[in-house]
Amino acid sequence: MQEIVNGLLFPEGPIAMPDGSVIFVEIARGTLTRVWDGKTEVIADLGGGPNGAALGPDGAVYVCNNGGFVIHERRGLLIPGNAAEDYLSGSIQRVDIETGKFDTLYTECNGQNLSAPNDIVFDEHGGFWFTDFGQGFERTRDRGGLYYANVNGSDIKEVVFPIDNPNGVGLSPDGKTLYVAETYSARLWAWEITGPGEVALEPTPTRGRLVTGSAELQMFDSLAVDAAGNICVATLLKGGISSISPDGATIAHTPTDDPLTTNICFGGEGLTTAYITLSGTGRLVSTPWATAGTPLWFLNQ
Repeated sequence: MQEIVNGLLFPEGPIAMPDGSVIFVEIARGTLTRVWDGKTEVIADLGGGPNGAALGPDGAVYVCNNGGFVIHERRGLLIPGNAAEDYLSGSIQRVDIETGKFDTLYTECNGQNLSAPNDIVFDEHGGFWFTDFGQGFERTRDRGGLYYANVNGSDIKEVVFPIDNPNGVGLSPDGKTLYVAETYSARLWAWEITGPGEVALEPTPTRGRLVTGSAELQMFDSLAVDAAGNICVATLLKGGISSISPDGATIAHTPTDDPLTTNICFGGEGLTTAYITLSGTGRLVSTPWATAGTPLWFLNQ
């Protein structure tokens, strides 16, 4: 793997831009950051804990902000902890990447504060799905869920609640299936999409279909889907990327040297380069990928 940049403060949410730059968040720094030719620049100082990011239909970047959590340094690694002392709630933010100006679109749904929005993906209709991980406290943790919202800040919908610690979210190549990775249980769930912001519910704890669950000592973080339909999940503890077939029968693991491997996205010519955030050691790396990524709406199409 080729190192693009180091010295980052818990990077996540990479977006491989058509111009060759990569935009990502730095949770511990509270910023939306861009790297180009090995040099970084801050696009916007968002505060809180910017977590997941995606390019929207208007060319702006939409950010899931978890509201901020404490980052510990242990044995040379950055480790996420409980809510920051000044934590109030989570939010969804819209950032103009040309000017750095940002607005807060959502802080609540149905009168309930968003706890810790985590990851985000746009669909063909211009709306976006996002997960709320649930913020952690000294002795308790908020429960999370799956949400759908539009870009003008006027409509947000709680689609599935509760889900414990939902993290990565992504769409199948045909846009008919939604995937969510559950962190602590290392389970991958799927829902069949029946309309914008609507899914078919199953008789399971998450109301979704279980794709796979792991018996190994590992956790699941963010994800991206390749053009063959494999769900590429960033794997914690067993640091790397686990490529899971749509039926869950086949899992191929690509290891990294960071136990806090948190995100993957695809870019470059033919979407055959994987960009991976190694958050524990504060690095962004790239590597050729055997299967091209699925084009993302409003970024690759």
